[in-house]
Amino acid sequence: MTFLQLCLSENIVKRSLKVSMIVGTILLAINQGDRIVYGLGVDWLKAILTYMVPYCVSTYSAVCTAMESK
Repeated sequence: MTFLQLCLSENIVKRSLKVSMIVGTILLAINQGDRIVYGLGVDWLKAILTYMVPYCVSTYSAVCTAMESK
């Protein structure tokens, strides 16, 4: 399988989404928790990136591991 095929494989996507939801939520609370608590609104671009980064890191790590094991 190619790198892109592995990135889009069901198992890796599911695992990366789980990691992104957990890590992204923690990072969002750290970075924008005060804005949420005080009702100042969320910077949506930063919020999206906060979830995208752990997704990409998790996907990259899983794909590299899968490619090494072949």
